[in-house]
Amino acid sequence: MLRRIVVAVQFHGANEGRVMLVRMIFAVLLLAFAAGSVAAQSADAAAGWPARPIKLIVPFPAGSSTDVIGRILAQSLAERLGQPVVIENRAGGSGMLGSETVAHARPDGYTLGIATTSTHALAPSLSASLAYNPLHDFAPVSMIGGSPYVMVTSPQLGTARVQEFVELAKAKPGKLTFGSAGPGSLAHLAGVLFANMAGIDIVHVPYKSSGQSATDIMSGRLDMQFATIPPTLPLIQNKQLRALATTGPKRTSALPDLPTVAESGYSGYEAVLWMALVAPASVPQPIVAKLNDAIRKSLEDADVKRSLTIQGFEAEPDTPEALRDRIAADIGKWRTVVAKAGIQPE
Repeated sequence: MLRRIVVAVQFHGANEGRVMLVRMIFAVLLLAFAAGSVAAQSADAAAGWPARPIKLIVPFPAGSSTDVIGRILAQSLAERLGQPVVIENRAGGSGMLGSETVAHARPDGYTLGIATTSTHALAPSLSASLAYNPLHDFAPVSMIGGSPYVMVTSPQLGTARVQEFVELAKAKPGKLTFGSAGPGSLAHLAGVLFANMAGIDIVHVPYKSSGQSATDIMSGRLDMQFATIPPTLPLIQNKQLRALATTGPKRTSALPDLPTVAESGYSGYEAVLWMALVAPASVPQPIVAKLNDAIRKSLEDADVKRSLTIQGFEAEPDTPEALRDRIAADIGKWRTVVAKAGIQPE
């Protein structure tokens, strides 16, 4: 830097050159001091962190699957960080209210949030007035993991494999139905993505509850749905529903013998309700590093893994950079699916 300054001075007169040299050196030293000061403050903040309880905002109601996963993680993080991690449920707007709260919180490491496929990948396409930017308003900490769906059909339909369902749908275009919790839900978009990749025409039927749609599949009034695994597993085991495939990138421990949709001939198919830990943007990077390390160790714990598996959840810790890339890729992926489904942002 100083060599470039000296070269620049040679193009000016002696007096002007000396004045310019002093000013430029002063500017360089000022910038260096400022950078060092910021780095020192960041290091100091991280060195004493955490010194008090941490708030973990869950953007869905108490008792929801996101809440259960958040509480399992909070207990383990508290043990590793030496401070309580207190859950605060901020439900509303399909998770957008809680996420907005995290985005606007003070970036000191004492307010964290659970991000999900819904709040950070689907929301940009489904909301016309989103009050936060999933990429710019958060500091990604780590992926926690994901919960795939299981593709189930009525035993009366006579399809035992994904390809058999596709062949039947092609033979009866516009006749087979699939259910979900409503337009724009991840289960609905999982069905749209599957139909697009398989080249079939199947009709979406929205339901108020997964229990009602499961009942209709068992009775033959509904043909298929992408269902959450824990409540559906007993129905599969009792042969009241027929499981064809799961929707994750790999097989799930809850149904280890069942292939994925990708394995069934649709490479690249994935529809997972993932959850991740995020902080407000500008939180000191040393704090992010501490959190990432604590999450990784928590998710490697056998008891934590067991608790998550019971919830149909697969632990998948990752780097902050990988989480940011995943969010960006999923925003683009689901934006295309939402457009093909003809859903207008509200």
